[in-house]
Amino acid sequence: MYLRTQYLSKLISFRDTDFIKIITGVRRSGKSVLLKQYKEYLESENVPSDHIVYLNLEAYAYRNVQSKEDLGTLLERLCPDDGNTFYLLIDEIQYVDAWQEVINGFRVSYNCDIVLTGSNARLLSGELASLLSGRYVEIPVYPFSFHEFLEAKGIPLNTRETDIAYKEYEKYGGLPGVILSNEELKSGILSGIYDSILLNDIASRGNVRDTFALKRIVSFLADNAGQMISSTKISNLLSHEKLSISYHTVGKYLDLLQEAFLFYEAMPYDLRGKAYLRQNAKYFMVDHGLRNIAVGFQECNYGNRLENIVFMELLRRGYTVDVGRLEEKEIDFIARKNGSVEYYQVCYRLPSNTHETDNLLQIPDNHRKVLITGRYEDSGNIKGIELLYIVDWLTESK
Repeated sequence: MYLRTQYLSKLISFRDTDFIKIITGVRRSGKSVLLKQYKEYLESENVPSDHIVYLNLEAYAYRNVQSKEDLGTLLERLCPDDGNTFYLLIDEIQYVDAWQEVINGFRVSYNCDIVLTGSNARLLSGELASLLSGRYVEIPVYPFSFHEFLEAKGIPLNTRETDIAYKEYEKYGGLPGVILSNEELKSGILSGIYDSILLNDIASRGNVRDTFALKRIVSFLADNAGQMISSTKISNLLSHEKLSISYHTVGKYLDLLQEAFLFYEAMPYDLRGKAYLRQNAKYFMVDHGLRNIAVGFQECNYGNRLENIVFMELLRRGYTVDVGRLEEKEIDFIARKNGSVEYYQVCYRLPSNTHETDNLLQIPDNHRKVLITGRYEDSGNIKGIELLYIVDWLTESK
């Protein structure tokens, strides 16, 4: 079981605090394994086994635990009340309606350290979530980075093997169960995860009846990662394909896709006006292996595929990511973290003209500016702009 130290260390840093730790992320990204690793860490710290209460609400044994009353009754039976700290670890908490009331009640009434996982962003929104406002910390978990991919497979950095490994990573993505499986099983596992997310985490929870239209929207978004998209544009596209769906319904589907952590939205930001522009957005898929499943592993749109990988890596590194607008020019990504700003352009192959670097040079500040390419021979430096080969950038820092 590969140890994801980045996430585990963050969990440990919040141990025995009043904060409820909520691990979020797309299905099969490693949330459950992380929770078990935290449990093993507690055991290694000599926490008594009867003071670690671990529940997986997807398990058959808890199939009838669906309401706050069910959860409260179960926890009262399982949790010790001897005044000593106990650890409450619950996997997939979203299966219980109004769970926030019970968890907040336990936080207030008992000496406990609480860690939860969930596969839906709606966990942390709405009226009930206000009960936990300021009392929780979210720990988003993403599919493996390329660094983690190499470590999990025992591949050394900066060798010929690294470049070969990147091709596998780019094709099949970073979901742990896919990475560690045999080559002939990868596509089938990816397909199963993809269908499970669409049918269970999106269609079922969102009461979506037209799953064909939903899959068509996912395919379109996956194939057009890096392009400005609107609900109206998608609705018009579907109408040409004899699928009558209003832009309001499309907007609902887009919300559901984001709530299930399958897609992330990047909003355009006016660099001169210092304001967000609301008319369009870019959408990026959480895992490029799932993206390839959605488009049938078509060998095309290399630039879009590369942009998707860069966006997700920036999120992993803790950046808030927007799309930059400078008059009529577009900056692929503005990445912000702890007061620092970096600008990124992404292109698979450096063009003969200077369009990509010109956009970056027009930005009137001295923050880091990077152009990431899919070809090693395009690396270098142009007027202070770093030109980085994607593999070099992905491995430059953990």
